[in-house]
Amino acid sequence: MQITLKEHIKRFVDFSDEDEQILNEYIKSFSVQKKEDLLSNGQICRSMYFVEKGCLRMFFINSKSAEQITQFAIDGWWISDLFSFMDNTPSEYTIQTIEASKIVAIDNRVYNTLLEKLPQLERYFRIIMQKNLAASQLRAKYMYEMTKEEFYFHFSTSFPEFMQRVPQYMVASYLGLTPEYVSELRKRNTNNSITK
Repeated sequence: MQITLKEHIKRFVDFSDEDEQILNEYIKSFSVQKKEDLLSNGQICRSMYFVEKGCLRMFFINSKSAEQITQFAIDGWWISDLFSFMDNTPSEYTIQTIEASKIVAIDNRVYNTLLEKLPQLERYFRIIMQKNLAASQLRAKYMYEMTKEEFYFHFSTSFPEFMQRVPQYMVASYLGLTPEYVSELRKRNTNNSITK
């Protein structure tokens, strides 16, 4: 379901049609095909990306030369390498589309000016960052507290849309599991559902 940036902002702060006109001067909207990189390892992350429609992932290459996914973003979610975005330093991540996607980008060169023009966006971004931080903390807690099986089933029941839209091997990478183990868990869950 497509969620425009204006609709998303209005969920958290007051935002008028006049505000939207100002916002439109500072953002860039574009469409990207499946498996396109918005950011590559070693580049400076110059934008924060809002997904109006589609699905993205952020990953790095670990010491075993395997992709380790750290974040997904679907309709109505933000994604960016914030360290690189804020500090103008090369990123250690790649941000790539999983599906053909419609994206809105805010460039780091105009970000502070935009916040000066529309001060309520300062509050909007604070709320978004707090929600993202809280979710990251909860994910870290679950990774330590739950068994691998419990963590997988918690994720699959909490985010069923991801299970339908994201390939199994990517879910496995995000959860720190092997694709084979995730396949085994899915089969076990399917068999349990049939026998009930």
